[in-house]
Amino acid sequence: MARTLMRFTGVGGQGVLLAGEIFAAAKIKLGGYGLKTATYTSQVRGGPTVVDITLDDEEIFYPYANDGEIDFMLSVAHVSFNSFKDGVSKGGTIVVDPNLVHPSDEDRKTWNIIEIPIITIAKEEVGNVITQSVVALAIANTMENAIDKQVLIDTMLSKVPKKVHEANLKAYALGEKYAREKM
Repeated sequence: MARTLMRFTGVGGQGVLLAGEIFAAAKIKLGGYGLKTATYTSQVRGGPTVVDITLDDEEIFYPYANDGEIDFMLSVAHVSFNSFKDGVSKGGTIVVDPNLVHPSDEDRKTWNIIEIPIITIAKEEVGNVITQSVVALAIANTMENAIDKQVLIDTMLSKVPKKVHEANLKAYALGEKYAREKM
């Protein structure tokens, strides 16, 4: 497998850090190398947050993605979308929550913008807004085919309390369904 570089952006408290951690841990379980690097403001909750996820079969010597290297980004906050979109390669895919992120016409010419209402899916269809990070995880994995699905699900379940396993499994299934509809 070639190196996979993904970026998740949002604001502190939306679970983008957890999604990056799950991807990295799943790749390591498969015998590869997984790394997440995170940048967030001192506000923690509510401040712009970005997580770059690097997955590779070879050892990772440099943990940061260079601008233009990322082929896939998922964003659930407009401020973070604007701050971090330029790291995505021209023609790369950016999944946005259309209720929270509003790409310009220029953005739509530069990148393949896909709109999926991630927060609404978590809140209304799963019934638990906290599962938004798992909806995002499923969307990214389905579109990028980055990690064996079952290994990713097992890793995710190992990182969340048992009482929310059922909700998170539903969130993953819905994220996968919405991603497949947009592919």
